[in-house]
Amino acid sequence: MKLLYGIFNRCYYLLAGCAGLFKPKAKAFYEGRKGLIDKIRKEVTASSPIIWVHCSSVGEFEQARPVMEWYGQNAPQYKILLTFFSPSGYQLRKNYDGAAWVYYLPVDTRSHARAFLDAVSPEKAIFVKYEFWYNYLTELKKRGIETYLISAIFRPSQPFFQFYGGFFRKMLRCFTMLFVQDTPSAELLASIGICKNVKVCGDTRFDRVCQIIGKSKYFPIIEKFTSGNLTLIAGSTWKPDEEIIAKVLKNFKKIKLVIIPHETSGNRIEEIEEEFRDYNTLRFSWFDKKYTSGTEYGSQECSLLEDVQNKIDSCNVLIIDCVGILSAIYRYGDFAYIGGGFGAGIHNILEAAAYSIPVIFGPNHKKFKEARDLLKAGGAQNITDSLSLYSVVNNYVKHPESLKNNGNICGEYVRQNRGATLKIVKETEKEYFTTNNQ
Repeated sequence: MKLLYGIFNRCYYLLAGCAGLFKPKAKAFYEGRKGLIDKIRKEVTASSPIIWVHCSSVGEFEQARPVMEWYGQNAPQYKILLTFFSPSGYQLRKNYDGAAWVYYLPVDTRSHARAFLDAVSPEKAIFVKYEFWYNYLTELKKRGIETYLISAIFRPSQPFFQFYGGFFRKMLRCFTMLFVQDTPSAELLASIGICKNVKVCGDTRFDRVCQIIGKSKYFPIIEKFTSGNLTLIAGSTWKPDEEIIAKVLKNFKKIKLVIIPHETSGNRIEEIEEEFRDYNTLRFSWFDKKYTSGTEYGSQECSLLEDVQNKIDSCNVLIIDCVGILSAIYRYGDFAYIGGGFGAGIHNILEAAAYSIPVIFGPNHKKFKEARDLLKAGGAQNITDSLSLYSVVNNYVKHPESLKNNGNICGEYVRQNRGATLKIVKETEKEYFTTNNQ
């Protein structure tokens, strides 16, 4: 199995190079790892102890962020080295100022793992949620480096719990501590003999979304667009999501839609405009600082010029054609549709729920604990087609008290599940809390 694993990783990298001739993401994955070990050797020259944090992509980064920020505020003697597996995560967060260095993760081979750890010499390593890399983990354990998995969640279908899972179970035994989201995950691990280094701490994303609420940027354009109107925020959408939304909202002329697609590159924005051709659409990028008067753009005192206000009033679909602002936009919605449920899986529903608005999503949500919890509590609605989405929207239009009640359920759920970050760092930094009597 170890041999097959090594062959697979090398082949995956080579195939990414070939696919890069046609796909920008594959090209970034391949090119970003060229000469990477040498680059790390040259750049990582800190005398301070290093904590290596590894995330797959943007979602995992958001889970790691509260932990990294705790270290930045309370244990500044450490420097953070952050790595990503995916190009989307790296490209979006390569300039994150909470880390001293940000890189792609070198391909998981035995030689790369040794060379990387020789160059970095981390005092601790933190992996997030689903990140299991055999060569890195075994090498970390061999060197006696503290290694943690945070916000992890396990399901019976995963290879760790299958008859052929011996190779995968070895990776679990490399961790100093596995911080899991829920009791069922801890019970699954116990069923394969892993229990002494397991602690139920919850999900750090709850801490993160609560941080975001307090720091949300103000967007006068979006506020003007949504003000006085029942507004649906559609976040991280894909084509199947957009097709259903476009079909349903024709029946609700007074609802305004702010749509933030998961991808904004290539022809995606044109595809959305075509899907919503029967609506009056407007791109967010049409607006510029020159279209405002008064104080600094982005402040609450900023005023809009009259022609801009008229243009906003005439439109009912605002397309956000830039990245990085979705979590702040949910504040302007009355309810939210979270994309991905007709594909690989739904995106982050907590960013919307934190603003005490109800959430709607497609059928592929069963892997996500927060989705199951909110469906059971009544704060979320699951749809399978345009007819079921129509039913949900129609209910909210006719019964605004239902909209408010379901939103309150979502907000309270987020607030009750805060605190994972503190539980984690109390384990990873016991000396700090002992010294400070906390």
